[in-house]
Amino acid sequence: MIEVHHLNNSRSQRVLWLLEELQIPYKIIFHQRDAKTMLAPDTLLQVHPLGKSPVIVDGDLVLPESGAIVEFITERYGKGRLMPKRESADYARYLYWLHYSEGSIMFPVILTYYAVRFGAAMDPVRERAQGQRKLHFDFVESELAKSQYLVGNAFSAADVEMSFPLEMAGQDAVGSYPNISNYLARIQARPAYKAALEKGGVYDMGVITNRRG
Repeated sequence: MIEVHHLNNSRSQRVLWLLEELQIPYKIIFHQRDAKTMLAPDTLLQVHPLGKSPVIVDGDLVLPESGAIVEFITERYGKGRLMPKRESADYARYLYWLHYSEGSIMFPVILTYYAVRFGAAMDPVRERAQGQRKLHFDFVESELAKSQYLVGNAFSAADVEMSFPLEMAGQDAVGSYPNISNYLARIQARPAYKAALEKGGVYDMGVITNRRG
């Protein structure tokens, strides 16, 4: 059985969601952020040297990095679900969105978060970060004008992976983008999303201030 080392208010929530979507049995090992610093606990360092979440343990395999985890689980256990066929025209688009989440859009989202948090001293950074975030949100908004999901009108693991940066950006950033707002409402209404929340616990992106996790 897959073990998910789950940190509250973190990227590991979407791993639980993916497993619920695929109806794959799993076990949650809970890790709790420090209430003051919001940092991940040292217990995660006992699982992997970077001390980050998510990490899954599958037999002898210890795998961190949410994008790698989502791709691994979908490929190995999905039985063709939540991904287009490799020979299809949509497969490259699926891979793009699967890795765009952490490789492109996440950086300006999290940089904006910290720039706002640390106030006037970060004004030059905030302006640049917000400009880049807008660039990415404009792009995602235009893509979602073409279809219900990121890869056509079929929900896929790429949508699971993309949920985190959009949710972390918050309603202030997302509210002016109707296609993104509708998209988030659509995926958050999925029964598997709700089931993952029930099992994973409180999910509040507003508390993310950690350097680990």
